[in-house]
Amino acid sequence: MIDERIIKFIKRHHTLNLATLSEEGLPYCAACFYAYDDKRNRLVFTSDNATRHAQEMEQNPNVACAITLETRIVGKIQGVQICGKAERGDDKDKALYIKRFPYAVVAPLTIWAVEPSFIKLTDNTLGFGKKLIWESKK
Repeated sequence: MIDERIIKFIKRHHTLNLATLSEEGLPYCAACFYAYDDKRNRLVFTSDNATRHAQEMEQNPNVACAITLETRIVGKIQGVQICGKAERGDDKDKALYIKRFPYAVVAPLTIWAVEPSFIKLTDNTLGFGKKLIWESKK
């Protein structure tokens, strides 16, 4: 079971940094708006098929994501690092994304979802360097 503090952090934010790899092993990052499905533990986002990261996810679905709170105050530092697999989203994912970002209903959407296999929350509000870790049992 995922610690509720991890879920709360992920739900409170809306932008993730997505890392993919090219066939040559070159890394790439892209910032994406996301919605979080806590029932299915999925981060849902949209990305056009022509983007580099979408093409790389098609070739290699192994991705990493980071969601961070921007602060200069050391005692408030918070962020999650996520490893997982990306896949094309389904109708539930699309409905969730549009609910979170209603203006997206008018755009042509290619929905993606990341199913995490590992999540680490670093949260200095719980103590300096405090980390909460969740790993999939799959």
